[in-house]
Amino acid sequence: MANDRAQRLRLLEAARLYFVCEARPHGRDPDELLDAALRGGAHIVQMREKSPRSVEELVAFAEPFRRAAREHEALFILNDRPDLVAACGADGVHVGQEDMSVAEARGAAGTEALIGLSTHSPEQIEAACGASGDDRPDQLSVGPVWETPTKAGRPATGLRLIGLAAREATVPWFAIGGIDSENVTDVAAAGASRVVVVRAIRDAEDPESAARALRRLLEGTVGGVRPAKQATGADG
Repeated sequence: MANDRAQRLRLLEAARLYFVCEARPHGRDPDELLDAALRGGAHIVQMREKSPRSVEELVAFAEPFRRAAREHEALFILNDRPDLVAACGADGVHVGQEDMSVAEARGAAGTEALIGLSTHSPEQIEAACGASGDDRPDQLSVGPVWETPTKAGRPATGLRLIGLAAREATVPWFAIGGIDSENVTDVAAAGASRVVVVRAIRDAEDPESAARALRRLLEGTVGGVRPAKQATGADG
């Protein structure tokens, strides 16, 4: 957890690997998983809890995320609940196109918070990057590149949208959707320098090694050139 907005923006700009998971992944406390992901090179952790929960439960569930982010000098982001950013000690919130406007999220989360926004089309990327003031998001996710069970029913956007974001986006953005160690170099070659993953770390036998492999593969693909050898890791 960062101390102020300026520090949060610096950490966001430097971030490359963004890990998202539910409050109790596989029904377990998240402490070990979060620590492993952050040791392996994740720069951001997000708690995305879609099950109906009370405010008290969400605040309690957020504590391991807040603590892990603080210990690793990383960012902690909530999903969907800008009204709970302060109570959870989060650095910001991520909202979808159907949730609320960026300005509304910023008003609820506070002026120091980072606001992320999901985008799924060229028009949505253009609108987000063309916004100003409180309407301008601090960060975008672009995708889903491939269909994923975490976004059931949302069609894949493919790599073409990643290429467009690489050319047109004027705020930090992360490719998202079905990304793992088998395809992250394809995403990087298409123009992404940042990715969001869920299963590729959460479901790995060795989450720390999975995160480290993702970072290595992502950062090893420079100027659209794939590395000569690829490591293998989690399926994502």
